[in-house]
Amino acid sequence: MAYENNNQQERNNDSIFSKRLKAGKRRTYFFDVKTTRGNDYFLTITESKKRFNDNGYDRHKVFLYKEDFNKFLNALTETINYVKTELMPDFDFDAYNHDYSDSREDEQDTDAQEAVAAVRSEVAAAAATAEAEAPAPSSEDVDKW
Repeated sequence: MAYENNNQQERNNDSIFSKRLKAGKRRTYFFDVKTTRGNDYFLTITESKKRFNDNGYDRHKVFLYKEDFNKFLNALTETINYVKTELMPDFDFDAYNHDYSDSREDEQDTDAQEAVAAVRSEVAAAAATAEAEAPAPSSEDVDKW
């Protein structure tokens, strides 16, 4: 007799914590913390890639359990550092520190930041001009205080 625990299946589909990382036009990573039947926690890492031929997605999933967190993180860090320092030491990895999720909002934020910087510059220039044009206080003015 087959036993299907639909309640458990629903619990595994609900994430306690989720983080989405859009990594290009066709690729997204999902990091989800889920719970086990014994109220323990595990992490799923899902790569989702949009297919060329239709509107579907290819998904690949890795399950990571708490006893492997440190080993996994150490191996991943060591591997990334090897690529950065040994294989590609002159490559500018920081050039790719952008978020594809809201590129229009990012452009608007950049425009707003540039506008704020321009206004600050104008205010600083006006203050410097006003200070330069203001008469220097005399010793009598200082004594009045």
